[in-house]
Amino acid sequence: MSGHSKWATIKHKKGAADAKRGQIFTKLIKEITIAARMGGGDPEANPRLRTAVLKARGANMPKTNIDNAIKKGTGDLEGVSYEELSYEARLGEAAILIEVLTDNRNRAAANIRNILTRAGAELAKSGSVSRLLTRKGIIDLDSEKYTEDQIMEVVLDAGAEDVSTSEGVVEITTAPEDFEAVIKVLEAKSFETTSAEISMIPEAPVLLDNSDTAKVLKLIERLEDDEDVQNVYSNLDIPEGFEDGE
Repeated sequence: MSGHSKWATIKHKKGAADAKRGQIFTKLIKEITIAARMGGGDPEANPRLRTAVLKARGANMPKTNIDNAIKKGTGDLEGVSYEELSYEARLGEAAILIEVLTDNRNRAAANIRNILTRAGAELAKSGSVSRLLTRKGIIDLDSEKYTEDQIMEVVLDAGAEDVSTSEGVVEITTAPEDFEAVIKVLEAKSFETTSAEISMIPEAPVLLDNSDTAKVLKLIERLEDDEDVQNVYSNLDIPEGFEDGE
């Protein structure tokens, strides 16, 4: 199972998935808003908005929230203007890419530097981390509801690259251009996703010992908790049997 899915499973076990639903929705609303602002409010004519809406639907965000976020982006409702930034960092052998959507560049920069410093991490040269990652569609479903075989039957013809199962999660991997087609076929067959997003996956994952893995995961969690951080990606793989950051 990929590091992405393992980290999602760990968070689910800790109860963070439900506890942070409001925070997840806030980040999704920001992404939808900026996508609509930059490319218009029609998802069919705005690929970035279409992807953001699919991600929101994958997280079971109510349609009203999605529609209001689009209206804030197009100016039909009053909203905040966000700026996109990215930071690259390293903690030991682990490389971390941090994507930011903020209404205050100085606050975001100060907070991220503080989080990195406290964790013993440091900023990396621009491009040194992003080149280690590749963009993929990642769709997760609850394996207590669906089997890998059930899902594979449906999604392979739609363009899915891989389907794998571990610790309560069935994960579908797609090329970015096939992501939407796979989501649509799942919806047509009434499959409920727990998450769906275009993510950044490491080309060559780095496997650390439990202690160092826990440090990196703690840093990722602290970054994700920051109000300005939209996404955090890493080349970290997670050792078999690693649980709950121990």
